[in-house]
Amino acid sequence: MASISVQVHASSPTSPVRPMNVLRDLPQVADLIELCFSSTMDEDGQSFLQEMRRASRDNNFLRWAGQVVDSASLPMTGFVWEENGRVVGNASLIPQNFKGRRILMIANVATHPDFRRRGIGRALTGRALQHARQKGAKEIWLHVREDNPTAIKIYEDLGFVERARRTTYYSTPNALLQTVQDGTSKRVTVSKPNLRDWPLQRKWLGRAHPDELNWYSRWDWDELGPGLWNFLRRSVVEFDVRQWAAAQDGRLLATVSWMPSMRASNSLWAAARPNADAPGLTSALEAARSELTHYRKLVVEYPSGEMTDAIQSAGFIPFRTLIWMRATS
Repeated sequence: MASISVQVHASSPTSPVRPMNVLRDLPQVADLIELCFSSTMDEDGQSFLQEMRRASRDNNFLRWAGQVVDSASLPMTGFVWEENGRVVGNASLIPQNFKGRRILMIANVATHPDFRRRGIGRALTGRALQHARQKGAKEIWLHVREDNPTAIKIYEDLGFVERARRTTYYSTPNALLQTVQDGTSKRVTVSKPNLRDWPLQRKWLGRAHPDELNWYSRWDWDELGPGLWNFLRRSVVEFDVRQWAAAQDGRLLATVSWMPSMRASNSLWAAARPNADAPGLTSALEAARSELTHYRKLVVEYPSGEMTDAIQSAGFIPFRTLIWMRATS
């Protein structure tokens, strides 16, 4: 079998850390990721894992694996910790290119439960960080669950700094629509966004979904706005966009947008007036739920600790909170 590996500085002869060999290691890495993260993996993570397994079984994989090491979304590069021929630790490096930004994301940092508390995760993350810098990455990111203080401390020791803390919510199919019956709730009216409110909506979107993290979400919020170009684009490519705006006495309180894609077909993008009362966002989210009934599960991601009651009142339950961290120079 051919061998494809990333060129890195050689480790010591006794070091269990080595570059990941895509053709040989991908099945074991997939097994390790599933073992460590299956209970907290979202739908994107599950799809990602399935893609890894398909690639590991693809007979055509040999033809292109060598050419996509630095550009594929799959973990084609990274490092593993191997003992007696068994992969017991992993840290993947996933390249991201967005609007001229060259980013490397350290992901899937996993250690087999039987081998924890031996510094494996720290060693793998440190080696991945070193490699990312050698590759000239302008930004190096990772995310970690809020309830994993051990990993957070490791990343802080390695020079990562928290940049955002975000909670993902899932709608529950059996959650009743409490506030949206005839389009109003406590004098909150839900309708399509008013064109004159677009600058305010754009400002709130930028705050709730920071541009610093847009390389991950890959949404250009300006595509939601008014204008001939956006109208033609939606008409020609059949780009379906739906939006709901909650207002009270003519004053915009919150907006919810839906922009389906292969990557995020069931995601809702919420934005609200800072320190606004809950009914505005709740009403807009429930209006979206009532219209998008073909989705059994809708997803909302929002800054952690903000508008929690409003989101949960609309029938969404918190799934996880991730801390996004960026390496210092």
